[in-house]
Amino acid sequence: MRYAKITDRLAELGGAKWAVHNTARDREAQGAKIIELTIGEPDIPVDPALIDACETSMRRGRTHYSNGRGEVGLLDALVEKYKPVWPDVTPENILCFPGTQTALYTVMTALVDAGQGVLVGDPYYATYAGVIRASGAELQSVPLSIEHGFIMQPGDLRAAITKKSRVLLLNTPHNPSGALLDRATLVELGKIAIEHDLWIVCDEVYEDLVFEGTFASPLEIEELRDRTIVTSSISKTFAATGFRSGWAVGPEELCTKVLPISETILFGNQPFIADATEVALRGNFDTAARMCKSYAARVDMIETELAGCDVLKPGKVSGGMFAMIDVGATGMNGEEFAWGLLDDQNVAVMPGASFGENAKNLIRVALTVPDDELREAIKRIRAFAEKSA
Repeated sequence: MRYAKITDRLAELGGAKWAVHNTARDREAQGAKIIELTIGEPDIPVDPALIDACETSMRRGRTHYSNGRGEVGLLDALVEKYKPVWPDVTPENILCFPGTQTALYTVMTALVDAGQGVLVGDPYYATYAGVIRASGAELQSVPLSIEHGFIMQPGDLRAAITKKSRVLLLNTPHNPSGALLDRATLVELGKIAIEHDLWIVCDEVYEDLVFEGTFASPLEIEELRDRTIVTSSISKTFAATGFRSGWAVGPEELCTKVLPISETILFGNQPFIADATEVALRGNFDTAARMCKSYAARVDMIETELAGCDVLKPGKVSGGMFAMIDVGATGMNGEEFAWGLLDDQNVAVMPGASFGENAKNLIRVALTVPDDELREAIKRIRAFAEKSA
């Protein structure tokens, strides 16, 4: 039978990246005791008030078709959220989606065609390759190094730009590394985007999980607003990953052009989820603050446990839910290390190659497990590394 070319473009971008994770889950189901550091699922529950908000909304009949752009209350709450960085923002600058992933896919569909290029820092979040290649566009890698704290260097961006380049895709705080882009860096990257007439798409889903430094958005830089689209959601800030509630914020013209694409795919998300999201955005929840405190302490613990280890080099982490560790000095790449670690120590981590070629000698560990469990995992990682080197 015949299939569309998109099936070939995405054929290797699905579950294969998560092979270590899936194998660990299978072994656990068979009775093995695995310490799982593969995915960023918060280890604190969603606030009961958000569950109550969903239930209340459903019971008062908010279970019917939604507005394609977003529910009025949620749009107003998002305007309030973004006014501090964009004083002139209106509901016409906002589109609501079932999660950041959907927002990124739809926005990218509107910005690039087959044969064009999207510049992305490498390593990058595993699904970015899919949202880019779905349109037939090319992922143009911009190397991020552990020596520079995984911060994109303007010179590296310039070197990666070609005549095909149309979009610069940023992520701050960064998954998988935890790097945070400061305002000065955003200004310099923005100048290059202006010079080469690039759109800037900035994934800010971890914006409230910053424990070193100050979060900055390209939206707060006035000369970048006409070319910037920010995506985010409540998944991480409110430990509400299963709610699937996100949004995109950008120029009115861009939103007008994206809306028909969004309506073709979705025609709005659930009104009761929108109502719970509005409650989250308007409320005074301490979920993110508690996560920040835990994750910062866990980063410090990783550095302490790996102090003096000559074959493991942890990267700098300023925010988010993950840390990267360079395992190249063991003589193994990240893929070999991850499989060996799982077999030898029953610890599951993500191979760096799942996040791009530039991360092939790295592993990613999640900070989202209890302190004692993470400490034990890091001890086992060090023991495996030192005996394997």
